Amino acid sequence: MEDPYDLERFIHAQAPVYQQICAELQQGQKRSHWMWFVFPQIAGLGHSAMAQKYALRSLEEAVAYLQHPILGARLVECTELVQAVNGRSIEQIFGLPDNLKFHSSMTLFSKASPNTQIFSSVIQKYFHGQIDAATLKILVNQAIPDHRS
Repeated sequence: MEDPYDLERFIHAQAPVYQQICAELQQGQKRSHWMWFVFPQIAGLGHSAMAQKYALRSLEEAVAYLQHPILGARLVECTELVQAVNGRSIEQIFGLPDNLKFHSSMTLFSKASPNTQIFSSVIQKYFHGQIDAATLKILVNQAIPDHRS
């Protein structure tokens, strides 16, 4: 299977820890280090080596991530687990700065798949319906053709 976006990097990162990730989310508190490869962000937000390695470079790559049979299903499953947490704020679930990473990831995927309600539902529940402005700015700038030659 062709993988022009190297999505396998996410599969390899998730494989040894996916069950632990689900358990942490079910308990309503992230305790280990996996944010970058479970809830990826658009490139240009994170500056660490991990953030850059797992950043999605475009809206098209985010669409490909969602359409991947394993990654898309896992993203929805993990997002549903976060949605199911009650009585805790997003800061209590993820801590800082991972709560911000989650916000940007949900914004990215809500734009990549407007018909997938879970992303906008989580934005509504935890972020009062406000999308992440920094993510939106990058997406808008990517959509504007550069006519400088």
